[in-house]
This record gives sequence, C-alpha cells and structure tokens, in this order.
Amino acid sequence: MYHHVTKFEKNLAKFTGAPYVVATDCCTHAIEMCMRHDKIKQVKSCTCYTYLSIPMTLVKLGITYKYNDDRWIGEYNFKGTRIWDSARLLHPKMYRKGQLQCLSFGNGKPLDNKRGGAILCGSNKEYNVLKQMSYDGRHLKHKKWIDQKEFQVGYHYNMAIEHAMQCNDLLEAYKKKDGHLPHVVDYPDCSTIKIKG
Repeated sequence: MYHHVTKFEKNLAKFTGAPYVVATDCCTHAIEMCMRHDKIKQVKSCTCYTYLSIPMTLVKLGITYKYNDDRWIGEYNFKGTRIWDSARLLHPKMYRKGQLQCLSFGNGKPLDNKRGGAILCGSNKEYNVLKQMSYDGRHLKHKKWIDQKEFQVGYHYNMAIEHAMQCNDLLEAYKKKDGHLPHVVDYPDCSTIKIKG
C-alpha cells in the first residue's frame, strides 16, 4: 500500500523538476524536518506575514529569528538558510537547485487536499535522511518496524496512504489547468504576538 506514497512523490518530482520529493503530513512538519536536517540555529529573518505555526516551530526548535516585512507571493525564504516555505506555490519546474522547498496541500492551497505536505530536495542522500526522519526513523526496506533493530530519532510526520492517493488524483487534474499562478493570501502580522517557550 505504501507504493501510493512513492507514486505521488515521483509524480510531484516530475512536475516540479525536483530530483526527489519527500511526502509529509503537512508543510509545517516539512519545514521542521528541514530545519532539523540542516541543524539551523538562527534564521536571519523571515516574513512576519505567515501562519502562526511558523514562529511556533522556530520557538520549539530553539532557533533565534527576526522578522522582516516582506509581502510574499507563493513562497518565501528563511533568510540565511536554504529552506523555503512554498505553501502557496505549485507550478512546473519550480524546484530551486540546492534548496529545500516545503509545500502544503492543506485548505485553500494550490493542491487542496485538506491535509498533506512535501519537501522538494536535490539528492538521494537528502531524500533518504528526510524520509526516514518523517517515518518514525524507519527504513522502508523493513515491512515491519520491529524487524529494524537500530533507529535514528524520527517523527510521525509521514503522509497517510489515503492522502497520497487523493493528492495523486488532484495533481493529475491540476496539471491540466491553464496556468499555475501562486495563491495570494493576506496573512496577519505575527510580530504583534508573543510566544512563550
């Protein structure tokens, strides 16, 4: 059954031009894993106009950050990193070489599946590490997790099989649309709130 997730990852990789794609349960968790993977300690700045889960994640990970007032369309970069929040963008050949781009398939997103996310990445090594991280530290070669005797710390952030099946169908329909413009949304200013760690 897990082949449905792999099928979606391959289809999304082909559409976006990314060498590899890791499907996740949401964009926020995709961003979290990328921050952990790259051992980010500081974000020079990121837009204050974003969803609440972004500063929450940075606080949770102990990452120091500052806000900027960039009004973004489609995606924005966490300055000083190679990580992108691409939650509102989905178009052919969108992959940026050497970067980690995190997509969302939540409510109102270009691929609206109510739930889901993905990471566009450039190497098989990155794919394997991020995939294992998203899948409770599991190696996909083991059908039963109990057969694996050694684990790196992982997270329960993998995409559900039924979501992968739905996303695959939605992606096929999305490919047929004329143009793939980013969704523009006015996010509130997160710099006006305080988050207690």
